[in-house]
Amino acid sequence: MYPFTEQLIKYNYDNPNNKIGMLILDVKGNYYKQVKNFAQKYNLDKDLIIIELNSGIYYNPLHKPNLKPQILADRIKTILLLFSENNSESYWIDKASQVICEAIKICRLYNKGYVTFLELHKLITIPNYFTEKITILRDLFTSSKLNHKQIYELNESLEFFQKEFNQLDSRTKGILISEITRITNTFITDYEVMNTFCPPKNKLNFKSFQEVIKKGKIVILNMNISEYSQLSKIIATYLKLDFQTEVMSNLSKNTVKTTAFICDEYDKYASKIDAEFFSLSREAKCINIISTQSYSSLKSTLRDDYQVRILIQNLINKIWFRTDDSFTIEEAQKQLGKEEKNHTSKSISESAKETNFNYITNSLTSKNSNISETFSTYTQKDFMFDSNFFSQELETFTALTFLSTGYSILKPQKLKLLPYFQKNKFNNRRLT
Repeated sequence: MYPFTEQLIKYNYDNPNNKIGMLILDVKGNYYKQVKNFAQKYNLDKDLIIIELNSGIYYNPLHKPNLKPQILADRIKTILLLFSENNSESYWIDKASQVICEAIKICRLYNKGYVTFLELHKLITIPNYFTEKITILRDLFTSSKLNHKQIYELNESLEFFQKEFNQLDSRTKGILISEITRITNTFITDYEVMNTFCPPKNKLNFKSFQEVIKKGKIVILNMNISEYSQLSKIIATYLKLDFQTEVMSNLSKNTVKTTAFICDEYDKYASKIDAEFFSLSREAKCINIISTQSYSSLKSTLRDDYQVRILIQNLINKIWFRTDDSFTIEEAQKQLGKEEKNHTSKSISESAKETNFNYITNSLTSKNSNISETFSTYTQKDFMFDSNFFSQELETFTALTFLSTGYSILKPQKLKLLPYFQKNKFNNRRLT
């Protein structure tokens, strides 16, 4: 992954108008160090935006004034589904999404369009806080400070909370609140997290990917998933959604700028919406580079074989290293296809004129016997590479590649790769 990253950072690094805007998700918390080295190497330190706790970068995933409340609620729904063990919870997640949508509408009205996870948490979990904000909105209404659209949204939200949400029995309401707080609690239980991702509006200094794409900046999420398991997934998903939205909206502009998405250990951050983005982003000139341990890892995250296959088939270039995972091997074999292979069969037969049974040895004895051996060759369609090739013949630092030139697909072949940590050693040897 490092060589690909360096090539993209180096591309047009000295041309302010043609640098590649990038989103890099660092799962283990060590990738960003190498990215920083590349940025320093090409004098792009000022273009690097590292999103982490206490980095001085303040990012509010919910502050999207140009997006409708329902879209923001659907994004939270996407994340809740990411954390759900099975689809049996989908009903509760759908209803929770509806509650969030109406809460966002109310929050925007009394908070001058600014929404945070902290405000959502208070609105939904503290009845007195909700009543207090409704009193503020009533005063705004009576003083004619709300326009027709705001009045309509206020009436719709109040009707939902008064006639539906508040009429639910305590058990049902408790389940819905618990679904919502699976997300909101992540942002309010830790001061550093709340300060970074629920900041006051005047502290926001990373608002969208519009400038990232326009000026060719590099956004990298540095949040070790083993340390910040749920938070890391939530922020990674929001960054992906923001990036994907901006990339696709880039199509409506006169000049489409090249962008890149890079993610090591992608299975940790994979979601079903990515497959659609990968299929459409080629026209938007977005380069997607991802790596995963196996296709089974993706299946474990997405919980759907069909979605895994859709995602994989949208990735044109593929590099397979040695694996024992049967699902990965089977899918790779199907993608590579079959070819006519020669097979040889051999048979040996014996014939005799006189055959007697020996009662002492309890066996047959033959006289004047002949032995004949027959070979036959035939062709049969079979997978280009068998299972043993993936599990035994691919040595360390070798891979099976399935690559495209952009105009045609190259024949799948086994390649020996140069380890990145041996790059200097290789260059010195070549010079001598």
